[in-house]
Amino acid sequence: MDSYTQFLGSKIKLAEDAGFDINPSSLHPSSLPHQVDTIVWALKKGRALIGSSFGLGKTHTQIELLRAIREERGGYVMIVCPLGVKHQFTEEDGPRLGVRINYVRNDAEAMVSDSPFLITNYERVRDGHFSAEFLAKLTAVTLDEGSVLRSIGTDTYQQFTKLLKSVPFRFVCTATPAPNKYKELIHYAEFLGVMDSGQALTRWFKRDSQKAGNLTLHPQHEADFWLWVSSWALFLTRPSDLGYSDEGYDLPELRVEWHLITEGESDTHVDKRSGQSEVFASTKGNLQAAAREKKRSIPARVEKMVQLLQAEELDHWLIWHHLEDERRAIAEAVPGVESVFGSQDLELREKLIVGFSHGEFPYLSTKPEIAGSGCNFQKHCSRNVFLGIDYRFEDFIQAVHRTHRFQQKESVQVHIIYTAAEEPIRKELEAKWQRHNELMETMRGIIKTYGLSHQAEKARLTRSLGVEREVAQGKRYTCVHNDCVAELRTMADNSVDLVHTSIPFGNHYEYSASYNDFGHNESNDRFFEQFEFLVPELLRVLKPGRIAAIHVKDRIRYGSVTGNGFMTVERFSDQTSDAFEKGGFVFMGRNTILTDVVRENNQTYRLGWSEQCKDGTKMSYGMPEYVLLFRKLPSDLSNAYADEPVVKNKEEYTRGRWQLDAHALWRSSGDRLLSPGDIRNKSLDTIGKWFKKRNLSHVYDYEEHVRLSEELDSAGRLPSSFMMLPPQSYSEMVATDVVYMRTLNGEQFKRNAQNHICPLPFDIVDRVIRRWSNEDEVVLDPFGGLMTVPFRAVTLGRRGYGIELKKEYWQAGQVYCREAEYKASVPSLFDLLDAETPRKEAA
Repeated sequence: MDSYTQFLGSKIKLAEDAGFDINPSSLHPSSLPHQVDTIVWALKKGRALIGSSFGLGKTHTQIELLRAIREERGGYVMIVCPLGVKHQFTEEDGPRLGVRINYVRNDAEAMVSDSPFLITNYERVRDGHFSAEFLAKLTAVTLDEGSVLRSIGTDTYQQFTKLLKSVPFRFVCTATPAPNKYKELIHYAEFLGVMDSGQALTRWFKRDSQKAGNLTLHPQHEADFWLWVSSWALFLTRPSDLGYSDEGYDLPELRVEWHLITEGESDTHVDKRSGQSEVFASTKGNLQAAAREKKRSIPARVEKMVQLLQAEELDHWLIWHHLEDERRAIAEAVPGVESVFGSQDLELREKLIVGFSHGEFPYLSTKPEIAGSGCNFQKHCSRNVFLGIDYRFEDFIQAVHRTHRFQQKESVQVHIIYTAAEEPIRKELEAKWQRHNELMETMRGIIKTYGLSHQAEKARLTRSLGVEREVAQGKRYTCVHNDCVAELRTMADNSVDLVHTSIPFGNHYEYSASYNDFGHNESNDRFFEQFEFLVPELLRVLKPGRIAAIHVKDRIRYGSVTGNGFMTVERFSDQTSDAFEKGGFVFMGRNTILTDVVRENNQTYRLGWSEQCKDGTKMSYGMPEYVLLFRKLPSDLSNAYADEPVVKNKEEYTRGRWQLDAHALWRSSGDRLLSPGDIRNKSLDTIGKWFKKRNLSHVYDYEEHVRLSEELDSAGRLPSSFMMLPPQSYSEMVATDVVYMRTLNGEQFKRNAQNHICPLPFDIVDRVIRRWSNEDEVVLDPFGGLMTVPFRAVTLGRRGYGIELKKEYWQAGQVYCREAEYKASVPSLFDLLDAETPRKEAA
């Protein structure tokens, strides 16, 4: 096996076991079969996610995990839980299992605890009540209801990942996540030390180039993704998922009743740009209108709530609300109600939650985000009333499951009060609820496929290693389906006239399901390690003195990955230059290609106008793209000409054109800047063309540029999805006129075929080919994608050679090349007329 094959094989990774084996008979005899399997598996993993449905005994499982680890490794062990949950550990399951668990609020209390089993809440860890030094001494930590890690960028996620990184045994125990909650899963993976979240996003998911955070799991990655997840996570919806009886685990009946309140007024909104007034018959698509409607209808909704409470004989109710005004209205209308809210002292909030779970008072009023996770109210309560609704389904369903869970003995009622204007919110909630139920069934299928009973399949991933070479060839093009390193090794020395490609951006994207994929690397260092196999081969096949033109851009580094809390830039273009120089090329310079900052911000949220107004120090510049120019040394260094030079005809490439190219200065025509009145009613296309011409022929005036943009904005003519008036450059070294819509993705869309992640614009390719190659020469792209470079090479009278690993791209690309060759070979009507003329004369 050669070194390249060995390198590819080293990419195959699963979560490695970091724990120890235990004899199941040593566990507490009250442990149920599905709990025993879970505990044994988790101890073996050492760091794992346990996703169990409500009522399957996560509290019992966590205590037994920590007891076994304490007996094996010693030291302090800690449970971190939501408010109102600790009594389940300290007063119920702990004593039942013979484990004394002490509640501690800071380092000092922990250090004097008479038990090594500690428990605290998330807020105290997040807010710094425990030092990093103390937390680093823990042997094990388990996060009860780990949903606090769901939202990347929150204080909780960043703090916990950093503070608990060195704890040897780490577990997250939470409700079974929906299978489409990909970000939630990969954030758990990062906390557990399985994989960096940025790496996981790159490896498994297709990113939306138009909108940041919109992720889709690549179909070809789905099986591998779940195999990987199942190497560190276990999901249970019921005992039968692990082959055991579901007796005693039947969910009670759930009755949902919607109560429509007809009182309320219309909501009028004035559009700032059009000046038109609009009366909203509903709150659809307007969060501000929804908030106003909710606040306005409080009296009517509270009245309906009181009627529901009085109509039931049962005297324990959970009253869920969203607004502080609602809480105050509830307190006035319901005698004996206790309220839990955010500004309360933590100890009082927990006391009230525990008191209600014990049945000490009849009514508890709170928000879903405060008591919707972790709290068990099923022993004394089976009635819920939601005083209102909003779009946050996750909070809603979590709140419902505080009473609708295993071990609930009564049928559960959920009463939801809403107004006519909130009908769209109701429809969306019901649709999400239906989708949630479908996803839970999907999860059951995933569990049965990848659960504990399928360890044999986990020993391997289904990614392919190696490629079966396929070739599509015409007279002027060659399209190869292969690993580019392997393909280049078959090519003759000095056989290529120009190398032009857009290289993968490190591990930022993963293009195929193959381990050969350059994007399938855990870090940039590993990417460039694979790159070291490629560059020497490019140097070998390129003719002496010829050019490698490499399209590249720097990379965004997200604050959640770096720990900085804000986005920074990785100098990927410089790293690429270093790699080519290391491989034997010489660096000749770079051409800068300006991009649309509005589109970029829609993709990354890195340049936000609102954030710039809050604190300009967080904001940076738009990210240009570059064409890096490298040269293979010619054989004869006395004049430094290429062995086969790229020659231009002086009749076509005139002295005047050369002087303008060399000097890169465009003189003014004296035309004036149009007034706002001149442009107000012109089309966007006309405005854009005029602005470009004006910008290149006059001394640039920043304030004029701003005033023009502001005038367009005030007239409602400044687009928010792309940049209407980008700065222009005098220099040929800065390209400002690349049309990013002109790519082969346009043809892919027409054919309903898969788009390329990062299509290369024709403008860039054409300029490179024309400038650094002669007609009929070979232009090579080792990362062919949709074969844009060979396609344009054929169109421009060259010979294209493209190599692509992803078969779908290769199949599409060869069609484009074949069509280009056909068009180039078909004579035009004038050609036919010219051909016929001599024959007519001869006749």
